[in-house]
Amino acid sequence: MSNVLSDAARRLVDGENPAVLATVNPDGSPQTSVVWVGRDGDDLLVSSQQGRRKVLNVLRDPRVSLSVFDQSDPLWYLEVRGKCAVVEDEGRALAVALAEKYEGTGAGEEYLELPPEIVRVQMRISPEKVFGTAAQA
Repeated sequence: MSNVLSDAARRLVDGENPAVLATVNPDGSPQTSVVWVGRDGDDLLVSSQQGRRKVLNVLRDPRVSLSVFDQSDPLWYLEVRGKCAVVEDEGRALAVALAEKYEGTGAGEEYLELPPEIVRVQMRISPEKVFGTAAQA
């Protein structure tokens, strides 16, 4: 069952704010990555490349935590804990959209120029628990 994100949480995710994705390594230790984040309804979306540690971790253990911080006020934040599914990023659409969100129009072109053997994936996080100042607003 998903928690619904507050309007403030949605605005935070929809902004150009940095996020940190935490996954579980095979030995049980945490692994974190700074990522760009998008949203589809209440699900959070992260783009990555097939074979990266965070993707391998999620394929083995889908439990994740993602924290998003407001660039202008780091005490305004959101933490989402939930399960993450990985699917191919068809046409690299998510990679392009996130690059343009964070770096501007045309920034996503580099993803379209990658060779076909470099497979981009979409990591979809379905919230189970939502915390933080933006979650309560």
